[in-house]
Amino acid sequence: MLIIPVKENEPIERALKKFKKKIDKTGVIKQLRARKQFVKPSVIKREQLKKAAYIQKLHEAEEGY
Repeated sequence: MLIIPVKENEPIERALKKFKKKIDKTGVIKQLRARKQFVKPSVIKREQLKKAAYIQKLHEAEEGY
């Protein structure tokens, strides 16, 4: 459970902003979306390899300059 301390005269917008930031940091929304449907482990691994190759390509291009 997330607890967001709110000061007495603090606007609700600021409290919502804190709440959203905490939710993003914990990764709850990402996890819920992932659990919405089953993805085969081989598909997950393939996506991770594609992402790693892309990031490595970016780093190599950055070193070239």
